[in-house]
Amino acid sequence: MFGHARNAISAYQKVGVDAAVEVADPHRLILLLFAGAEAAIGKARAAMQQQQIAAKGEGISKAIDIIANGLKVSLDLENGGEIAQRLDALYDYLVLRLLRANLDNDLHALEEVAGLLEEIHSAWREISPNARQQAVA
Repeated sequence: MFGHARNAISAYQKVGVDAAVEVADPHRLILLLFAGAEAAIGKARAAMQQQQIAAKGEGISKAIDIIANGLKVSLDLENGGEIAQRLDALYDYLVLRLLRANLDNDLHALEEVAGLLEEIHSAWREISPNARQQAVA
């Protein structure tokens, strides 16, 4: 009985995310990637604490996918200068830490990655085109 409700909620959430992605500008897409990676790490952390191995692996895999195939790929290494190079290296480091967290059930590594992602996410929120417009007004 509740399985159908969960499927409906999941489908609704997916439609909401898909709709947000379709109308998002590039800056907003990066913010959505950070939020998705942070949510996946949060799920992995909870699963790790509850010793749910499969769920932990799924959460970590999703976070790795978002970082490696979303955030890292979005970097403009030709025109982004030193900051793009540093972010590229940092994203590589985050992926390695997530792999280590998965292999060793290392909660500290998950928390380290979550903290670093939140710092970058916070900086992206600060440079929002909307924040600049509000500061001028």
